[in-house]
Amino acid sequence: MITRILHSIFFKKATGKAGRYAGNASRLFELAGEVVGKLKHIGFKGNLSEFQSSVQLLVRMVKAYSSGAYKNLPWKSLVSIVAVLIYFVSPIDLIPDFLPVIGITDDIALVLWLIRTLGEDIRKFSEWEKNEKTINIG
Repeated sequence: MITRILHSIFFKKATGKAGRYAGNASRLFELAGEVVGKLKHIGFKGNLSEFQSSVQLLVRMVKAYSSGAYKNLPWKSLVSIVAVLIYFVSPIDLIPDFLPVIGITDDIALVLWLIRTLGEDIRKFSEWEKNEKTINIG
């Protein structure tokens, strides 16, 4: 399924937009807001809470990068994250979101693929985030 998504016209469009979004902090914050809004609208439960946590982590990465707080994110990784988030918020993609339950399947597959692909970048960000919270609390 992931190969079909990555080669779909929908993901190619999202990737094209991602490069333009990645260089514009206000667009990144706007995208982050759209993603959070969609997560709230869908209201994940049970096994999908891990997916929701993964998407929230990606949103935090984008926000931290665009605010200038976190700069250790390679450009290619940022563009990949932004492309996946654009795809996620798009209601029309490989499996349209208006189809109950099954409509989110492609989004889940794509996010899980991204999490595996960017494992090291995500680990570094998580470590940085944990250290930032420790510094700010202490």
